[in-house]
Amino acid sequence: MGLPTTMRALQQTSLRGPQDMHLITDAPVPRPGRGEVLIRVTAAGVNFADVSKAHGTFAEGPRPPYLAGFEAAGEIVARGEAVTGAEVGTRVVGVGDGAFAEYVVLSAAAAVPVPAGWAEQQALGLVVNWPTALATLRLLGGATAGQSVLIHAAAGATGQAAVTLAKHLGATVIATASPSKHDVVLALGADHVLDSRTGDIAAEVLRLTDGVGVDVVLESAGGTTFAASLAAAKRVTGRVVVYGVAGGDASVTNRDLVYRHQVHLVGFNLGALIGAAPHLFGAVVQELSVLVAAGVITPGRPTTHDLADGPKVLADLENRATVGKTALLP
Repeated sequence: MGLPTTMRALQQTSLRGPQDMHLITDAPVPRPGRGEVLIRVTAAGVNFADVSKAHGTFAEGPRPPYLAGFEAAGEIVARGEAVTGAEVGTRVVGVGDGAFAEYVVLSAAAAVPVPAGWAEQQALGLVVNWPTALATLRLLGGATAGQSVLIHAAAGATGQAAVTLAKHLGATVIATASPSKHDVVLALGADHVLDSRTGDIAAEVLRLTDGVGVDVVLESAGGTTFAASLAAAKRVTGRVVVYGVAGGDASVTNRDLVYRHQVHLVGFNLGALIGAAPHLFGAVVQELSVLVAAGVITPGRPTTHDLADGPKVLADLENRATVGKTALLP
């Protein structure tokens, strides 16, 4: 049976936010180019970057109208030229523009096979959330056994992955989340969970660490929380790894770093890691495969919604009303 020529997809029509994302039924089915594969999408992962793109705040993001989404899992149904080792029928998860659709094109080299025994939707996160968590925690954060880690937005997909990995490493985890999500984070093994919306996070962290602060901060909140992250890190040796801007922009000056927050400040972007240091990204992916084989990383349990519900799902994510991984089913 041949492939259809059109498909259902979510199209973003403005930069005013996900309320201007609409389901269309006549999007052209893409064709894989050299080194690419086409997959029939079983499930598409929802990420905060999708919200940022819808508002036009994602650096070098797409201009509307565009097909939304970038993380998908499914079955390879066609291959472009010069593709080896990615056979038609293989179940994979990967990143490709326009993933909120029935079909999407992925780079064959970066398409990760779905682990044996896992459903496609359970593999969502293996190419976005888990690599981000491992790279920020270990590669850039240098977290080791016996150290302490502060993880913001710990109930989100990347936050949950980071808590799991930090506990596997033997670190003490201080997490932040809204009160209704504390039980979820504690069940992952976090040692302490702080209210992300009220109170003085830095003061609480210093109290829990006898006044010295944490070794590593995974900073995705931004906004007013950014200053608390800097103040919560150990002076001189503390590392603050910034990988998200969910709460808006925040600034720090050279004077701040000299006289107020003597910390290691590191920026992280998964796309930049893949493009600028593919060997390091490969090492991260290899370590993740070992953790999957060892049972440290288990099949995901995303909350699923119909593709048509995408605008509401993104709005809920923006309003911090979601927990864990969320997926859209075409």
